[in-house]
Amino acid sequence: MSESALSDPGFATLDDVEARAYRNAVLLGRYVREEMATALGVSLGKATRIEERLTALSLLRPMPGEPDLLMPVSPDAAVADLVGPAEGRIRELQRAVSMVRHEMNTLRSTYFEGRQRRNAAEAFDVISDVEALQALLDELGERCRNEMLTAQPGGARPSNLLANARPKALQRLQRGVRIRHLYQHTARSDLATTAYVQAVTEHGAEVRTTDELIGRLLIYDREVAFLPEQPVDDRLPGAVVVREPTLVAFLCRLYEHLWDGATQFAPGGEDAMEITDDLKRAIVKLMAQGYKDELVARRLGMSVRTCRRYISQIMMSVDATSRFQAGVNISLMGLTDLQ
Repeated sequence: MSESALSDPGFATLDDVEARAYRNAVLLGRYVREEMATALGVSLGKATRIEERLTALSLLRPMPGEPDLLMPVSPDAAVADLVGPAEGRIRELQRAVSMVRHEMNTLRSTYFEGRQRRNAAEAFDVISDVEALQALLDELGERCRNEMLTAQPGGARPSNLLANARPKALQRLQRGVRIRHLYQHTARSDLATTAYVQAVTEHGAEVRTTDELIGRLLIYDREVAFLPEQPVDDRLPGAVVVREPTLVAFLCRLYEHLWDGATQFAPGGEDAMEITDDLKRAIVKLMAQGYKDELVARRLGMSVRTCRRYISQIMMSVDATSRFQAGVNISLMGLTDLQ
């Protein structure tokens, strides 16, 4: 009997006439098509087709010594005859799968030890091809075992990038990888970024925001770090891959410093309202250093138009009609008194 026949959901289903024929054969101890046709009130051709059907299901079997005489067989014996070979092949495949998993697991430590030595040997690498860079990021993301750290300056994240990142982040969280994201405060006002943050934090990710970030940074398992390549005129910038342990450890400490000074971002939580004052203080600090609107906006990852709207709100909050007066009033009030 072929395995394709076994996979047919209607293969072992008997209709009423076939079930009656099998019952009669059990009562008589044999199946003779002429007798069965008479007993069932069907044609000889129908009785022949029933005989073929019951034989295919191993419910009829030739009697030893009389191959032309068919005798009924118990359903248990029929099942053993039908599925026994398939079950044997399944057990063989399961043993083969177990052996492959065992052999591959024995190589796991060898692989990671080799990767660590290779990382030390390949301390730095510049990848200018954006597609090759993305392929490497995806590979490291799949291999990430413990922790993934990211710092993403520039305010709101592009919605298409977030849509692509969400399933990857959720899959890593399900594997037990700890994920931490650092954004700038201005990301809190973006709907797409907020939706992404809410989705990943519900599954265990941690997200904080700060007023400024020194640059984009990705770190996998505290072993490999990615820094942005210097901007170029004729193509999109790639990244510098850092595997040198001392420098990676330094970048991790830098990240922890930024993280400790950042504000938790939990959409819908009580802390979501604290960002207004944080952002105001960051703007005031840059204004006090003499930065123009354009540079303040760039440093805080927002548009110039949004930056100017915030500056106007700050001036109103300190009862100032000019930037000079705002600076004087802010100095008298103190940054911590800004509301």
